[in-house]
Amino acid sequence: MTESLATVAYLGAAILFILSLGGLSHPETARRGNLLGMLGMGLAVLVTVFGPRVSQSGVVAIVIALVLGGGIGLYAAKRVKMTQMPELVALMHSLVGLAACLVGFASYVDTSHPLQGAERAIHAAEVYIGILIGAVTFSGSLVAFGKLNGRIGGKPLLLPGRHLLNLLGLVVVVALGCWFVQTASIGLGMLALLVMTAIALLFGVHMVMAIGGADMPVVVSMLNSYSGWAAAATGFMLGNDLLIVTGALVGSSGAILSYIMCQAMNRSFISVIAGGFGSGAPAAAGQAGAAPQGEVVAVTAADTAEMLREAKRVIIVPGYGMAVAQAQHTVNEITRTLRERGVEVRFAIHPVAGRMPGHMNVLLAEAKLPYDIVLEMDEINDDFPDTDVAMVIGANDIVNPAAQDDPTSPIAGMPVLEVWKARQSIVMKRSMATGYAGVDNPLFYKDNNRMLFGDAKQMLDEVLATLKSEV
Repeated sequence: MTESLATVAYLGAAILFILSLGGLSHPETARRGNLLGMLGMGLAVLVTVFGPRVSQSGVVAIVIALVLGGGIGLYAAKRVKMTQMPELVALMHSLVGLAACLVGFASYVDTSHPLQGAERAIHAAEVYIGILIGAVTFSGSLVAFGKLNGRIGGKPLLLPGRHLLNLLGLVVVVALGCWFVQTASIGLGMLALLVMTAIALLFGVHMVMAIGGADMPVVVSMLNSYSGWAAAATGFMLGNDLLIVTGALVGSSGAILSYIMCQAMNRSFISVIAGGFGSGAPAAAGQAGAAPQGEVVAVTAADTAEMLREAKRVIIVPGYGMAVAQAQHTVNEITRTLRERGVEVRFAIHPVAGRMPGHMNVLLAEAKLPYDIVLEMDEINDDFPDTDVAMVIGANDIVNPAAQDDPTSPIAGMPVLEVWKARQSIVMKRSMATGYAGVDNPLFYKDNNRMLFGDAKQMLDEVLATLKSEV
C-alpha cells in the first residue's frame, strides 16, 4: 500500500469517526453511530497494519497482538454486566494512558531516525507531553476504576496542603520538561522522564482520590478527555495523522461533555478537581441536628401498584439502584402495562444519574423503552407539579431537596429533579442509607412521600404482578 493511498484511507476513517460522534448524539441514531465508528476503526487498523510503515516481519507480531487483544475484548463484552460498564470505561481509559506512556518511552529510545536541532526539540516536547498526559490518565483512571467498583471508598481524600503539593509537582514537571528538551544525553533525558512519570502518576492518584463520589460521572468524562489528548500526543510522536485527529475528537468531545455536566450540577470544573461533593463525613439518617425531622412512611408493593393504577400522569426517575438490581426490563414491563391502561408515563434523567454520563439512557435503551418518553432534567423538571406519582428507583442525591433548601449542604446549588412537587412521590431503596455523596435526603420525610424498601427488582416484580392481576 502506498503512502498516498494510506492517507486517503485515513481521511475516510476520520470522516467515519466524525459521523459516528454525530450519530451518538441521539438515542435513535446511536446504533448507527456505533456501527460507523467500528467501520472507521476497522479501516484504520487495516491501513496501519498493511500500510507502508509496517514491515512484513512486523505484520505477524501485530496480527498476534490483535487476536489476543480482540479475544480479551470479546470476552469482556460478553461477560461484563451493564452495571459494570462505568468501571470498564475507566479501565479502558487507563489502557490508553498506559499505551501513550509506552509509546513515548519507545519513541525516545528509538535512534533509527536521528533528529537534529529544532526537529529534535519538537520531538522531545511531544514525547514529554505525551508521557505526562498518559501517566496522569493511567493512574487516575485506575483510581476511578477502584472507586466505581467499590474497592476504594467514594469519600474524598483531602491531604493537608494538597493544592501546594500539586503546585510544587507542576513546577518540578515544567522545570524538568525545559531541561529535557535541551539535553542531548539519552541517559539524563531518561532520568528526567522517569522522575516526571513518577510525579504524574502520583498526581493522577491524588487528583481522583480528592474527588467526591457524586462527582464521579464528571471524572469519567474528564478521564475520557484525557485519554483522547493522550492518543493525540501519541499520534504526534508516531507521525500518525489519523491518531492525532481521533485523539483530538475524543479529547475535545470529552472536555465539552465535562463542561456540560459541570453546568448541570452548578459546579465549576476547577471545583470538581479541587475536591468534590461529600468531603465531610456522611450524616447518618435520623442523626439529631443533622438529619431532617419527620417520620418515614413505608408502603408495600401492592400499595405502590394501587397508586400507579389510579394515576393519570407518572414520572419515573431511574438511578444507580435500578442498575444494580438490573430492574430496567421490569420497569419496561410496568411502563407498557400502565400505558395500555391509559396512564401517561415518562422518564426523567438527571445528567449525573448513575456512575457515568448517559448510564441511565443506556440501561433504558437496552430494555427497549421508547425514546420519546425518556426526557432530560431541563425538559421535564417543570412538569412535576402536574404529576400524580413520581417514582424514584434507587436514586438519592439527584432528587435531594437540600440542594435547593439548605445552603450549608455539601450539594447546595446542584440542580436536582424536583420530585417532591408531585402530588405523591415513591422512593425505592434498600435502606435509609445516604447516597454516594454521603448526604441525607429530606425527601424521605416529606408528607407526600412514601418509601418502598427492598431490592428494586423484587419489589418491581411484585408491583408488575399486582398491576397485571388488576387488568
